[in-house]
Amino acid sequence: MQAEICCIMNLAPHYNAPIYRLMDAELKCDFFIGDRVSLSIKLMHYNELTGFKKELKNLKLAGNFYWQRNAVQLALKPYKKYIITGEPHCLSTWCILLIARITGKKTFLWTHGWYGNESKIKRLIKKIFFGLSSKVLLYGDYAKDLMIKEGFPADKLIPIYNSLDYSTQCKIRETLSETNIYREQFLNQFPVLLYIGRIQKNKKLDLLIEAISVLYSRGVFCNLIIIGEEAERTNIYELVDRNKLGRFVWFYGPCYDEKKLGELIYNANLCVVPGDIGLTVMHSFVYGTPVITHNNYSKHGPEFEAIREGVTGAFFKENSVDDLCDKICNWITISIEKREWIRHECYNIINEKYNPYRQIEILRNALL
Repeated sequence: MQAEICCIMNLAPHYNAPIYRLMDAELKCDFFIGDRVSLSIKLMHYNELTGFKKELKNLKLAGNFYWQRNAVQLALKPYKKYIITGEPHCLSTWCILLIARITGKKTFLWTHGWYGNESKIKRLIKKIFFGLSSKVLLYGDYAKDLMIKEGFPADKLIPIYNSLDYSTQCKIRETLSETNIYREQFLNQFPVLLYIGRIQKNKKLDLLIEAISVLYSRGVFCNLIIIGEEAERTNIYELVDRNKLGRFVWFYGPCYDEKKLGELIYNANLCVVPGDIGLTVMHSFVYGTPVITHNNYSKHGPEFEAIREGVTGAFFKENSVDDLCDKICNWITISIEKREWIRHECYNIINEKYNPYRQIEILRNALL
């Protein structure tokens, strides 16, 4: 029996597997998913999806442009609705949108939408591109607000948010309690800051090391754990040595054991990402740890908007070590009672928005 919905994705990252499996089970989609272009990201096993039909070859063109081989012909198949990765750089998607407009089929672009730092030419291209679709599925409310200001009708824009492996993480969360993992590692009882993600320049970990050094000079002491692999050469190790912080900084390295990550995140006082942030917000919140990052929203992934100032985290003035120090100090000196309240506020935002069950509910309503 021919499925009604055709999903054409540029690729399927491993963290999207739960929502794709729900779409497979509840919406009965046919999936056509591209291979990688240049992203170094772990992909899900496409054959997990009963509706998976074919892997599409993403052909790299000039610059960031690419073409999905055999994608355009899907617009001529008897599908009624198309859910498509909404990337203007994918030239085959433009063709699908135009064919769908002519034939009266519905298209749903799943996309970041607007960042807020678009040039005039990018704004023009995006207006035309997203204007061709029936609806736009966005990762958050921030992009929706920006697009409304650009003239898009509000009822065309549907925030669908994002998610990780929520069910697995919730099961792990139920088993978590305070442990001695950091006291045993650092041999002190100072508050613990956590960074999780790849070590790369745009994360600006040098600002965090400088901030910890300044806090120490003020008599405010804390430890830091850095979880992740070095994706590009930085001066972070030398900076730690130069500031004589070696015994207070734990370079944990990469970790893919979710149970261990749950313990490490749950027992930290605060997650700090001085540079650009995205999925780390959800990973930190699901285990109850608040997040601090910078206040230049246009540089972040859409998940930044889950941070509620003073409730689930804070924003510091971009590149300001002094302001970062002040924000860290405020958050690591809160009472035990307030820390537990914050923990549950972090849980709540994930339970309410950032999980695949909420996503499938929104998606089902959007497709009506």
